[in-house]
Amino acid sequence: MDFELSDELRELQLTVRRLAQDKIKPRAREIDTTSTYPQDIFDEFRRADLLGLCIPEEYGGSGAGIMGLTLAIEEVTKYSNVLGLMLLLTRLPTGPIMIAGTEEQKQRYLPGIANGTTRASFCLSEPGAGSDVAGMQTRATPDPDVQGGYVLNGVKVWISGGMQADWFTVFAKTGDPSSRHHSDITGFIVDATTPGVSRPRVDKKMGVHGIDTAEIVFEDVHVGPDQVIGGGFLLAMQSLNAMRPIVAARGIGLAEGALMYATEYAKGRAAFNQTIAEFQGIQWEIAKCATEIEAARLLTYRAAWLADQGKFTKPYVPMLSMAKYYASEVAVKASGLAVQLLGAAGYMEDHPTELYYRDARQLTIVEGTSQVQLGLIGRGVLGHDLWWD
Repeated sequence: MDFELSDELRELQLTVRRLAQDKIKPRAREIDTTSTYPQDIFDEFRRADLLGLCIPEEYGGSGAGIMGLTLAIEEVTKYSNVLGLMLLLTRLPTGPIMIAGTEEQKQRYLPGIANGTTRASFCLSEPGAGSDVAGMQTRATPDPDVQGGYVLNGVKVWISGGMQADWFTVFAKTGDPSSRHHSDITGFIVDATTPGVSRPRVDKKMGVHGIDTAEIVFEDVHVGPDQVIGGGFLLAMQSLNAMRPIVAARGIGLAEGALMYATEYAKGRAAFNQTIAEFQGIQWEIAKCATEIEAARLLTYRAAWLADQGKFTKPYVPMLSMAKYYASEVAVKASGLAVQLLGAAGYMEDHPTELYYRDARQLTIVEGTSQVQLGLIGRGVLGHDLWWD
Protein backbone atom coordinates (compact mmCIF):
# COMPACT_ATOMS: atom_id res chain seq x y z
CA MET A 1 0.00 0.00 0.00
CA ASP A 2 1.54 3.28 -1.15
CA PHE A 3 0.19 6.63 0.02
CA GLU A 4 2.66 8.68 -2.01
CA LEU A 5 1.68 10.30 -5.29
CA SER A 6 3.68 9.34 -8.35
CA ASP A 7 6.28 11.84 -9.53
CA GLU A 8 4.01 12.84 -12.41
CA LEU A 9 0.99 13.43 -10.20
CA ARG A 10 3.05 15.32 -7.63
CA GLU A 11 4.40 17.61 -10.34
CA LEU A 12 0.86 18.17 -11.62
CA GLN A 13 -0.29 19.03 -8.11
CA LEU A 14 2.50 21.57 -7.62
CA THR A 15 1.97 23.11 -11.07
CA VAL A 16 -1.74 23.66 -10.45
CA ARG A 17 -1.04 24.94 -6.94
CA ARG A 18 1.22 27.66 -8.34
CA LEU A 19 -1.30 28.56 -11.01
CA ALA A 20 -4.07 28.76 -8.42
CA GLN A 21 -2.03 31.03 -6.16
CA ASP A 22 -0.86 33.30 -8.98
CA LYS A 23 -3.94 33.51 -11.21
CA ILE A 24 -7.04 32.34 -9.35
CA LYS A 25 -6.59 33.68 -5.83
CA PRO A 26 -6.46 37.33 -7.03
CA ARG A 27 -9.53 36.87 -9.22
CA ALA A 28 -11.86 34.87 -6.96
CA ARG A 29 -13.75 37.77 -5.38
CA GLU A 30 -14.14 39.66 -8.65
CA ILE A 31 -15.56 36.59 -10.38
CA ASP A 32 -18.11 36.18 -7.59
CA THR A 33 -19.06 39.84 -7.54
CA THR A 34 -19.46 40.33 -11.29
CA SER A 35 -20.81 36.83 -12.08
CA THR A 36 -18.87 37.10 -15.34
CA TYR A 37 -17.55 33.95 -16.97
CA PRO A 38 -13.78 33.90 -16.29
CA GLN A 39 -12.53 33.38 -19.84
CA ASP A 40 -9.04 34.48 -18.83
CA ILE A 41 -8.75 31.57 -16.38
CA PHE A 42 -10.15 29.15 -18.97
CA ASP A 43 -7.34 30.33 -21.24
CA GLU A 44 -4.83 29.72 -18.43
CA PHE A 45 -6.15 26.20 -18.03
CA ARG A 46 -5.83 25.64 -21.76
CA ARG A 47 -2.24 26.89 -21.86
CA ALA A 48 -1.38 24.64 -18.91
CA ASP A 49 -2.99 21.60 -20.64
CA LEU A 50 -5.43 21.12 -17.77
CA LEU A 51 -8.61 20.76 -19.83
CA GLY A 52 -7.82 17.25 -20.98
CA LEU A 53 -6.54 15.72 -17.75
CA CYS A 54 -9.12 12.95 -17.67
CA ILE A 55 -9.21 12.40 -21.44
CA PRO A 56 -7.02 9.59 -22.88
CA GLU A 57 -3.99 10.60 -24.88
CA GLU A 58 -5.34 9.07 -28.08
CA TYR A 59 -8.14 11.67 -28.01
CA GLY A 60 -5.92 14.67 -27.30
CA GLY A 61 -5.86 14.53 -23.51
CA SER A 62 -3.00 13.99 -21.10
CA GLY A 63 -4.32 10.72 -19.70
CA ALA A 64 -3.89 11.80 -16.06
CA GLY A 65 -7.22 10.20 -15.30
CA ILE A 66 -9.73 10.97 -12.62
CA MET A 67 -6.96 11.06 -10.02
CA GLY A 68 -5.13 13.77 -11.95
CA LEU A 69 -8.30 15.81 -12.36
CA THR A 70 -9.15 15.31 -8.68
CA LEU A 71 -5.78 16.70 -7.61
CA ALA A 72 -6.10 19.70 -9.94
CA ILE A 73 -9.61 20.53 -8.77
CA GLU A 74 -8.59 20.30 -5.13
CA GLU A 75 -5.85 22.89 -5.67
CA VAL A 76 -8.04 25.24 -7.70
CA THR A 77 -10.97 25.09 -5.29
CA LYS A 78 -8.85 26.27 -2.37
CA TYR A 79 -9.54 29.71 -3.82
CA SER A 80 -12.53 29.34 -6.15
CA ASN A 81 -15.27 26.74 -6.26
CA VAL A 82 -16.28 28.26 -9.60
CA LEU A 83 -12.96 27.36 -11.20
CA GLY A 84 -13.17 23.88 -9.71
CA LEU A 85 -16.50 23.55 -11.51
CA MET A 86 -14.89 24.73 -14.74
CA LEU A 87 -12.44 21.82 -14.61
CA LEU A 88 -15.17 19.42 -13.50
CA LEU A 89 -17.09 20.20 -16.69
CA THR A 90 -14.31 18.63 -18.74
CA ARG A 91 -15.35 15.23 -17.32
CA LEU A 92 -19.08 15.30 -16.50
CA PRO A 93 -20.45 15.57 -20.08
CA THR A 94 -17.61 13.55 -21.63
CA GLY A 95 -17.94 10.68 -19.17
CA PRO A 96 -20.82 8.92 -20.96
CA ILE A 97 -18.90 9.12 -24.25
CA MET A 98 -15.73 7.71 -22.70
CA ILE A 99 -17.68 4.91 -21.02
CA ALA A 100 -20.07 3.87 -23.80
CA GLY A 101 -19.53 6.06 -26.86
CA THR A 102 -18.50 4.82 -30.26
CA GLU A 103 -15.01 5.39 -31.57
CA GLU A 104 -16.40 7.98 -34.00
CA GLN A 105 -18.08 9.86 -31.13
CA LYS A 106 -14.88 9.87 -29.10
CA GLN A 107 -12.86 11.16 -32.05
CA ARG A 108 -15.44 13.83 -32.80
CA TYR A 109 -16.17 15.24 -29.34
CA LEU A 110 -13.29 14.56 -26.95
CA PRO A 111 -10.35 16.37 -28.62
CA GLY A 112 -12.18 19.71 -28.63
CA ILE A 113 -12.72 19.52 -24.88
CA ALA A 114 -9.08 18.61 -24.31
CA ASN A 115 -7.70 21.50 -26.39
CA GLY A 116 -10.28 24.04 -25.22
CA THR A 117 -11.91 24.74 -28.57
CA THR A 118 -15.27 23.40 -27.35
CA ARG A 119 -17.17 23.18 -24.08
CA ALA A 120 -20.01 20.89 -23.03
CA SER A 121 -22.69 20.33 -20.40
CA PHE A 122 -24.53 17.36 -18.89
CA CYS A 123 -28.33 17.48 -19.19
CA LEU A 124 -30.10 15.16 -16.77
CA SER A 125 -32.15 17.14 -14.22
CA GLU A 126 -35.64 18.39 -14.97
CA PRO A 127 -38.18 20.57 -13.11
CA GLY A 128 -39.83 17.46 -11.67
CA ALA A 129 -36.92 15.05 -11.86
CA GLY A 130 -33.80 15.99 -9.95
CA SER A 131 -32.84 13.15 -7.65
CA ASP A 132 -35.63 11.07 -9.22
CA VAL A 133 -33.92 10.41 -12.54
CA ALA A 134 -36.50 7.85 -13.66
CA GLY A 135 -39.16 10.54 -13.39
CA MET A 136 -37.76 12.54 -16.32
CA GLN A 137 -40.25 13.66 -18.96
CA THR A 138 -37.96 14.65 -21.83
CA ARG A 139 -39.01 12.44 -24.73
CA ALA A 140 -37.10 11.02 -27.68
CA THR A 141 -39.34 9.61 -30.39
CA PRO A 142 -38.13 7.83 -33.54
CA ASP A 143 -37.48 10.22 -36.42
CA PRO A 144 -39.82 9.19 -39.26
CA ASP A 145 -37.39 10.57 -41.85
CA VAL A 146 -34.09 9.15 -40.56
CA GLN A 147 -33.65 5.52 -39.68
CA GLY A 148 -32.14 5.22 -36.22
CA GLY A 149 -32.59 8.93 -35.57
CA TYR A 150 -34.74 10.59 -32.90
CA VAL A 151 -36.67 13.78 -32.23
CA LEU A 152 -36.16 15.28 -28.74
CA ASN A 153 -38.70 17.33 -26.81
CA GLY A 154 -38.31 18.46 -23.23
CA VAL A 155 -36.73 20.82 -20.72
CA LYS A 156 -33.58 20.35 -18.66
CA VAL A 157 -32.84 22.63 -15.71
CA TRP A 158 -29.97 23.64 -13.40
CA ILE A 159 -27.47 22.82 -16.13
CA SER A 160 -23.99 23.99 -15.11
CA GLY A 161 -22.12 25.71 -17.92
CA GLY A 162 -25.21 25.54 -20.08
CA MET A 163 -24.76 28.99 -21.60
CA GLN A 164 -21.16 28.32 -22.62
CA ALA A 165 -21.69 24.78 -23.93
CA ASP A 166 -21.11 23.91 -27.58
CA TRP A 167 -22.75 20.52 -27.13
CA PHE A 168 -24.75 18.61 -24.56
CA THR A 169 -24.99 15.06 -23.28
CA VAL A 170 -28.75 14.59 -22.90
CA PHE A 171 -30.75 11.78 -21.34
CA ALA A 172 -34.33 11.24 -22.49
CA LYS A 173 -37.05 8.61 -22.48
CA THR A 174 -37.45 6.63 -25.67
CA GLY A 175 -40.57 4.92 -24.34
CA ASP A 176 -43.67 6.05 -22.49
CA PRO A 177 -42.81 9.21 -20.49
CA SER A 178 -44.78 7.81 -17.55
CA SER A 179 -42.74 4.61 -17.55
CA ARG A 180 -40.15 4.18 -14.83
CA HIS A 181 -38.39 1.31 -16.56
CA HIS A 182 -34.67 1.99 -16.79
CA SER A 183 -34.57 0.46 -20.26
CA ASP A 184 -36.73 3.33 -21.56
CA ILE A 185 -33.96 5.93 -21.02
CA THR A 186 -31.29 6.66 -23.65
CA GLY A 187 -28.34 9.03 -23.91
CA PHE A 188 -27.77 11.46 -26.79
CA ILE A 189 -25.19 14.00 -27.93
CA VAL A 190 -26.81 17.23 -29.08
CA ASP A 191 -24.94 20.12 -30.69
CA ALA A 192 -26.00 23.46 -29.22
CA THR A 193 -26.57 24.96 -32.68
CA THR A 194 -29.10 22.29 -33.67
CA PRO A 195 -32.46 23.86 -34.62
CA GLY A 196 -34.90 23.64 -31.74
CA VAL A 197 -32.29 24.01 -28.99
CA SER A 198 -32.71 27.14 -26.88
CA ARG A 199 -31.40 28.54 -23.60
CA PRO A 200 -34.15 30.87 -22.42
CA ARG A 201 -33.21 31.35 -18.78
CA VAL A 202 -30.17 31.76 -16.56
CA ASP A 203 -30.68 31.00 -12.87
CA LYS A 204 -29.91 33.49 -10.11
CA LYS A 205 -27.88 31.58 -7.55
CA MET A 206 -26.81 32.00 -3.94
CA GLY A 207 -23.21 31.20 -4.87
CA VAL A 208 -20.87 29.67 -7.45
CA HIS A 209 -21.20 32.81 -9.56
CA GLY A 210 -19.31 33.05 -12.83
CA ILE A 211 -20.37 29.83 -14.49
CA ASP A 212 -24.02 30.03 -15.47
CA THR A 213 -26.62 27.50 -14.45
CA ALA A 214 -29.24 27.50 -17.18
CA GLU A 215 -32.44 26.03 -18.52
CA ILE A 216 -32.03 24.13 -21.80
CA VAL A 217 -35.10 23.57 -23.98
CA PHE A 218 -35.32 20.93 -26.73
CA GLU A 219 -38.20 21.49 -29.13
CA ASP A 220 -38.46 19.05 -32.05
CA VAL A 221 -34.68 18.62 -32.06
CA HIS A 222 -33.53 16.05 -34.62
CA VAL A 223 -30.54 13.90 -33.68
CA GLY A 224 -29.03 11.35 -36.03
CA PRO A 225 -28.15 7.74 -35.22
CA ASP A 226 -24.50 8.75 -34.85
CA GLN A 227 -25.50 10.92 -31.86
CA VAL A 228 -27.08 8.12 -29.84
CA ILE A 229 -25.07 6.81 -26.87
CA GLY A 230 -25.88 3.30 -25.68
CA GLY A 231 -26.33 2.48 -22.01
CA GLY A 232 -29.34 4.56 -20.94
CA PHE A 233 -30.11 4.81 -17.23
CA LEU A 234 -27.21 2.56 -16.25
CA LEU A 235 -24.84 4.76 -18.24
CA ALA A 236 -26.13 7.89 -16.48
CA MET A 237 -25.59 6.26 -13.08
CA GLN A 238 -22.13 4.94 -13.91
CA SER A 239 -21.14 8.35 -15.24
CA LEU A 240 -22.23 9.96 -11.98
CA ASN A 241 -20.57 7.24 -9.92
CA ALA A 242 -17.25 7.98 -11.62
CA MET A 243 -17.76 11.67 -10.84
CA ARG A 244 -18.02 11.23 -7.05
CA PRO A 245 -14.31 11.81 -6.33
CA ILE A 246 -14.24 14.79 -8.68
CA VAL A 247 -17.08 16.51 -6.84
CA ALA A 248 -15.50 15.47 -3.55
CA ALA A 249 -12.28 17.20 -4.63
CA ARG A 250 -14.17 20.48 -4.74
CA GLY A 251 -15.27 19.81 -1.18
CA ILE A 252 -11.84 19.11 0.27
CA GLY A 253 -10.27 21.99 -1.67
CA LEU A 254 -12.89 24.44 -0.39
CA ALA A 255 -12.52 23.11 3.17
CA GLU A 256 -8.74 23.45 3.00
CA GLY A 257 -8.95 26.99 1.67
CA ALA A 258 -11.46 28.07 4.31
CA LEU A 259 -9.55 26.54 7.22
CA MET A 260 -6.18 27.87 6.07
CA TYR A 261 -7.56 31.39 5.77
CA ALA A 262 -9.28 31.26 9.15
CA THR A 263 -6.21 29.78 10.83
CA GLU A 264 -3.94 32.56 9.57
CA TYR A 265 -6.50 35.12 10.72
CA ALA A 266 -6.66 33.53 14.18
CA LYS A 267 -2.87 33.69 14.48
CA GLY A 268 -2.95 37.43 13.93
CA ARG A 269 -6.15 38.42 15.74
CA ALA A 270 -5.41 39.80 19.21
CA ALA A 271 -7.91 39.44 22.02
CA PHE A 272 -7.54 39.35 25.82
CA ASN A 273 -3.78 40.01 25.61
CA GLN A 274 -3.06 37.11 23.24
CA THR A 275 -4.02 35.91 19.79
CA ILE A 276 -7.21 33.91 19.55
CA ALA A 277 -5.16 31.04 18.09
CA GLU A 278 -3.64 30.62 21.55
CA PHE A 279 -6.99 29.70 23.08
CA GLN A 280 -7.36 25.96 23.54
CA GLY A 281 -10.98 26.07 22.40
CA ILE A 282 -9.93 27.57 19.06
CA GLN A 283 -7.12 25.03 18.67
CA TRP A 284 -9.50 22.15 19.27
CA GLU A 285 -11.91 23.36 16.59
CA ILE A 286 -9.06 23.76 14.11
CA ALA A 287 -7.76 20.28 15.01
CA LYS A 288 -11.14 18.61 14.58
CA CYS A 289 -11.68 20.27 11.22
CA ALA A 290 -8.18 19.38 10.00
CA THR A 291 -8.75 15.75 10.95
CA GLU A 292 -12.01 15.65 9.01
CA ILE A 293 -10.34 17.20 5.97
CA GLU A 294 -7.67 14.51 6.00
CA ALA A 295 -10.30 11.78 6.39
CA ALA A 296 -12.19 13.23 3.44
CA ARG A 297 -8.98 13.32 1.41
CA LEU A 298 -8.30 9.63 2.00
CA LEU A 299 -11.85 8.73 0.97
CA THR A 300 -11.58 10.94 -2.10
CA TYR A 301 -8.20 9.68 -3.29
CA ARG A 302 -9.32 6.08 -2.85
CA ALA A 303 -12.48 6.82 -4.83
CA ALA A 304 -10.42 8.40 -7.63
CA TRP A 305 -8.13 5.36 -7.66
CA LEU A 306 -11.15 3.06 -7.94
CA ALA A 307 -12.75 5.11 -10.72
CA ASP A 308 -9.54 5.11 -12.75
CA GLN A 309 -9.65 1.31 -12.68
CA GLY A 310 -13.17 1.30 -14.05
CA LYS A 311 -14.55 0.36 -10.64
CA PHE A 312 -17.61 2.59 -10.69
CA THR A 313 -20.21 -0.17 -11.01
CA LYS A 314 -22.65 -1.27 -8.27
CA PRO A 315 -20.19 -3.08 -5.93
CA TYR A 316 -18.11 0.09 -5.56
CA VAL A 317 -20.93 2.61 -5.17
CA PRO A 318 -20.74 2.81 -1.33
CA MET A 319 -17.06 3.79 -1.36
CA LEU A 320 -17.55 6.30 -4.16
CA SER A 321 -20.61 7.83 -2.50
CA MET A 322 -18.82 8.06 0.86
CA ALA A 323 -16.23 10.34 -0.70
CA LYS A 324 -18.78 12.70 -2.20
CA TYR A 325 -21.00 12.73 0.87
CA TYR A 326 -18.30 13.24 3.45
CA ALA A 327 -16.17 15.75 1.55
CA SER A 328 -19.12 17.99 0.71
CA GLU A 329 -20.38 17.92 4.30
CA VAL A 330 -16.87 18.73 5.55
CA ALA A 331 -16.80 21.70 3.16
CA VAL A 332 -19.98 23.05 4.74
CA LYS A 333 -18.62 22.47 8.24
CA ALA A 334 -15.20 24.01 7.52
CA SER A 335 -16.65 27.09 5.84
CA GLY A 336 -19.03 27.58 8.75
CA LEU A 337 -16.16 27.29 11.21
CA ALA A 338 -14.14 29.79 9.19
CA VAL A 339 -16.94 32.35 9.40
CA GLN A 340 -17.25 31.74 13.14
CA LEU A 341 -13.53 32.07 13.82
CA LEU A 342 -13.49 35.46 12.13
CA GLY A 343 -16.64 36.55 13.97
CA ALA A 344 -18.38 39.59 12.50
CA ALA A 345 -15.50 40.06 10.07
CA GLY A 346 -16.16 36.62 8.60
CA TYR A 347 -19.66 37.67 7.63
CA MET A 348 -18.38 40.60 5.60
CA GLU A 349 -17.20 40.67 2.00
CA ASP A 350 -13.85 42.00 3.19
CA HIS A 351 -12.90 38.35 3.69
CA PRO A 352 -13.51 35.29 1.49
CA THR A 353 -15.07 33.27 4.31
CA GLU A 354 -18.63 34.27 3.44
CA LEU A 355 -17.89 33.31 -0.17
CA TYR A 356 -16.67 29.87 0.92
CA TYR A 357 -19.78 29.54 3.09
CA ARG A 358 -22.20 30.27 0.23
CA ASP A 359 -20.39 28.12 -2.31
CA ALA A 360 -20.10 25.10 -0.02
CA ARG A 361 -23.84 24.55 0.14
CA GLN A 362 -23.97 23.73 -3.56
CA LEU A 363 -21.77 20.68 -3.07
CA THR A 364 -24.26 18.88 -0.85
CA ILE A 365 -26.88 19.17 -3.60
CA VAL A 366 -25.27 18.74 -7.03
CA GLU A 367 -24.70 15.34 -8.65
CA GLY A 368 -26.59 13.49 -5.97
CA THR A 369 -27.58 15.16 -2.70
CA SER A 370 -26.06 14.10 0.60
CA GLN A 371 -29.29 12.25 1.30
CA VAL A 372 -29.05 10.35 -1.99
CA GLN A 373 -25.46 9.39 -1.15
CA LEU A 374 -26.52 8.15 2.28
CA GLY A 375 -29.22 6.02 0.65
CA LEU A 376 -26.69 4.51 -1.74
CA ILE A 377 -24.24 3.80 1.07
CA GLY A 378 -26.95 2.29 3.24
CA ARG A 379 -28.21 0.00 0.49
CA GLY A 380 -24.63 -1.02 -0.21
CA VAL A 381 -24.18 -2.13 3.39
CA LEU A 382 -27.55 -3.90 3.47
CA GLY A 383 -26.67 -5.68 0.25
CA HIS A 384 -23.16 -6.56 1.50
CA ASP A 385 -21.45 -4.61 -1.30
CA LEU A 386 -19.70 -2.99 1.65
CA TRP A 387 -19.11 -5.52 4.40
CA TRP A 388 -16.34 -6.32 6.87
CA ASP A 389 -16.60 -10.07 7.29
